Amino acid sequence: MTGSAPVPKRRLAWLSLLLVALAGAWALRSGAIAVPEAWNPWAPLRIDAPPNLLTGLKLSRASADPAACRAALAQADMALVPVDDRRTGTGCGFANAVRIERSSVAVGEPFTLSCRAALSLAMWERHALQQAARTHLGAGVQRIEHLGSYACRNLYGEDGRRRSQHATADALDIAGFVLDNGRRVRVLGGWASPDGASAGAASTDRVEAAGRARAALTSGADPDAAEAAFLRAVHDGACRYFDAVLGPDYNRAHADHFHFDRGRARVCR
Repeated sequence: MTGSAPVPKRRLAWLSLLLVALAGAWALRSGAIAVPEAWNPWAPLRIDAPPNLLTGLKLSRASADPAACRAALAQADMALVPVDDRRTGTGCGFANAVRIERSSVAVGEPFTLSCRAALSLAMWERHALQQAARTHLGAGVQRIEHLGSYACRNLYGEDGRRRSQHATADALDIAGFVLDNGRRVRVLGGWASPDGASAGAASTDRVEAAGRARAALTSGADPDAAEAAFLRAVHDGACRYFDAVLGPDYNRAHADHFHFDRGRARVCR
């Protein structure tokens, strides 16, 4: 009678590692092993907690669970009201959304966002926006100037394209900022492309614009250089909390605003 074939040592090692990992995961989740909340992958998202390697995981999990999203958003420094689920057309409408009358800053006209997009907005304001303003401009942001959120339309408003993330209240367009010292910074005119030219500048002006920008950065005294650095910092900072972040370097349609959304695409440009 032939005995069963021995299990290869490598397979046994992998099985042992898997069992140890599963046991550790169970111990963490059940509370048998105490770890700081910030490093517990099953702890709920806290908006005020300093970001770490687990922040993205916690944000994704809260975004996927309506109740968890609402609980996390309740921590935000926002004046908001829940809105009823709505369907306004094919591929248009929203669920588990809120109307934001004020975020941590003034917003002008109130706007509607899905809970997950509002949660990303709160994280971005808390951990990227104000730090960038104080670092590059020496003042805080008092107001966001936006171009709206929910709109039942296709990408770029063109027939034949798929629905925009605006059609589900998962997107917000931001055109500028007003600081608490009254200074206004706009994407249009304030943004500078990597070669130093202003976004959307005509090709005949690019060499001149690049020269001016390089001189400003070298001297460190030109306020436009500081504004460009601030805008790039808030754009790049949003990439940690939103799925798609588009600005003037993406295409001419975004020359005057930042597009932030929670959706299917992962892009930061």
